[in-house]
Amino acid sequence: MVDATNALVIVLNSVVVLLLAGGATVVQACIPSERAALLEFRSKLNEPYIGVFKTWKGQDCCNGWYGVSCDPKSRRVSGITLRGVSEEPIFQRAKRKGFMTGTISPAICKLAHLSGITITDWEGISGVIPSCITNLLAMRHLDLVGNKISGVIPANIGKLVKLSVLNLADNKISDAIPPSITRLTRLSHIDLRNNVISGVIPGDIGRLKMLSRVLLTGNRISGKIPESLTRIYRLADLELGRNRITGAIPASLGKMSVLATLDLHGNLISGAIPGSLMTSSISNLNLSGNRLAGKIPNTFGPRSYFTVLDLSNNSLQGAIPASIMTASFIGHIDVSRNQLCGKIPTGSHFSHLEATSFAYNRCLCGKPLRNCLAVN
Repeated sequence: MVDATNALVIVLNSVVVLLLAGGATVVQACIPSERAALLEFRSKLNEPYIGVFKTWKGQDCCNGWYGVSCDPKSRRVSGITLRGVSEEPIFQRAKRKGFMTGTISPAICKLAHLSGITITDWEGISGVIPSCITNLLAMRHLDLVGNKISGVIPANIGKLVKLSVLNLADNKISDAIPPSITRLTRLSHIDLRNNVISGVIPGDIGRLKMLSRVLLTGNRISGKIPESLTRIYRLADLELGRNRITGAIPASLGKMSVLATLDLHGNLISGAIPGSLMTSSISNLNLSGNRLAGKIPNTFGPRSYFTVLDLSNNSLQGAIPASIMTASFIGHIDVSRNQLCGKIPTGSHFSHLEATSFAYNRCLCGKPLRNCLAVN
């Protein structure tokens, strides 16, 4: 009788273990509707070389599906990370970078708990950004750099109030920056470089107090640099080159405490160079290819530290100011293609520079150009 009882206990324990194991399996599997949304998203894409979608099989999309991440408690899909350039083993085995065609399906919007979308550097993904993406209110990171995506930035992008990174660079996105973007008060990084974006920079962009990088180079943006930009105290990198920006450079840019890079090259900016830029925190200053006139400010001092100082291809006149020799460091300077005249200062800041840095001016002279003529 005892043996029979013990056997029954063992059997019952085994059943309990199996039931618990089975229950755990149910809890661990991803939500069927989200698995279906992922497969619908995948059906609009074609990736023939790396095989990133070969793992997208089985019932549990939270386990082993390449590039898919889930919340460990809720098992809701929280992230999609598909990079066309990667050091991961799947790329090393293929011995090449990825190439993917197709479009980003609106099915991605069915993944209501997505906090991050990274679909980058596939070169062939086209179509538009689904407008429904603005309904993904948990979104913190949207990175679609390096594709052929066209259309516009969704008008209601301001709904994504948790968004901290917006990277749409190197695509074919057009039209204006939507005004609602200034509602993204947690935004720290915006990169829209190398698209065909037009219109103006929103005048109230200064509301985005968390911004540290604003990268808009290589578009068709017009209008003036908003004064409100200069009130973003965290801003360290402002790149607006190769656009159609007009007006003068706000002097208050030189008073920003952490601004390290200011790139305004290749625009239609006019007026004089503010003297404040020469004694600011800026170490990489590129104002080349504009319509700047007047003299190079004679405001350099010990606080002046430039890894790059490019003032070339403008209409600057007068001499290179003597105060430039008081700068603590100048790694590279280019003042070529202006209307400058006079003797090039001598000293350690200029001893390593070539003639191309001073060429095509009105009457600059001295090393590394020709000797200055003696005055009787």
